[in-house]
Amino acid sequence: MWSRDFGLFFLARAVARLGDTMLPVALAAGLLQHGYGAGAVGLAMAATAATFAGLVVFAGVIADRFATRTLMIWADIVRLGTQALAAALFLADHVVLWEICAIGLVNGAAGALFQPGVASMVPRLATDVQGANGAIRVAESVAQLAGPAVAGLLVGFATPGGVFAAHAATYAISAGCLVLLRLPPLAPDSRPTGHTAAGFRADLIEGWHEFRSRTWLWAVIAVWCLYMIAVWGPTGPLVAAEVVREHGPRAYGLVNSALGAGTVVGGLVALRLRPRRMLRAGALALIGFAAFPLSVGLGLSVPAMAAGAAVAGAGLSFWGVMWATSVQTQVSPDVLNRIHAYDVAGSLAMMPVGQALAGPAAAVLGAEQVLLVSGVTSFVVVGTLLAVPAIRGLVRVDTPPGPRVPAPGTAALARPE
Repeated sequence: MWSRDFGLFFLARAVARLGDTMLPVALAAGLLQHGYGAGAVGLAMAATAATFAGLVVFAGVIADRFATRTLMIWADIVRLGTQALAAALFLADHVVLWEICAIGLVNGAAGALFQPGVASMVPRLATDVQGANGAIRVAESVAQLAGPAVAGLLVGFATPGGVFAAHAATYAISAGCLVLLRLPPLAPDSRPTGHTAAGFRADLIEGWHEFRSRTWLWAVIAVWCLYMIAVWGPTGPLVAAEVVREHGPRAYGLVNSALGAGTVVGGLVALRLRPRRMLRAGALALIGFAAFPLSVGLGLSVPAMAAGAAVAGAGLSFWGVMWATSVQTQVSPDVLNRIHAYDVAGSLAMMPVGQALAGPAAAVLGAEQVLLVSGVTSFVVVGTLLAVPAIRGLVRVDTPPGPRVPAPGTAALARPE
């Protein structure tokens, strides 16, 4: 697994994740310092998230039609430029909300272009796909822990503009690592080489058909929509509000750190444990997430909430590795970028809905009751996943499949890289 090329990709992902976790701190501190309120911070963050969610499916088609690594490098270069511009604006005390939102829109588009290649690069760089995903998950979890702390120090000792400059540097490092990669050649591709609008639509439709033809794939995404609405979406904001209100911000920092530490543990376990039925094992581990909303909803002590958060992080991280590895090893490489794009879009689509409903639901039922419902729904989600034969019975594949057999009369031409 630890080849030179996988090491470069691993470094690129870890550094980029570190920068991404620094951004919310810099954005919030910078806008608040310049007289904007929480609504402006939310609008600036939503500009990136909405653009990403709206474009990632189309980006999957683009990634399957062009050199994936080249697209990823250009996406990093674009974000290097936008974050350098943001740093200059903050350092010059020239901060206008619409300009920051426009930068967020561009970042979201670049992120959408980058994301599909994340899945398809792993099986090309590592024969141990599960081990590679586990290692990347551990690195991203460590970055998730370190990023906000680093950003806080930079804001305290420098300015928010300095954090944006550091964030821009992470994209430069990521792009440099991707440039240095030596990728194995792709297998011959069965798709036509024409890049017409009709061909783009055909590829988009083909991706949807490939996604829909795999019951285990679309069934997980369908269940995940419920998970985002009733579990993940409400848990984040309501846990933050309840813990801070009852125990103060330091307690919330401890609980959040425990969640991050748990994700590290889950990634380490995924490096070693090799279940034959990966999605079944991942779903069983996902039961642990219920401990997070339940511990807060029941009003337990801070150490108990931290323990619940750690168990939740470990279960969610282990599931994440099992899921990513299943997609990367069960799906043909010539449609993997599109399948991953549908996966990302479907997984994230309902999260803003859950977050938006959290406040009104808490106002009607009480935050503790909503968190208890989220905890119980976690068990419902796991039970639903295990009730689908295609999910619980999916047998692991350690070697990714080759490209599909070309249709009669279709020229099989290799895609450039």
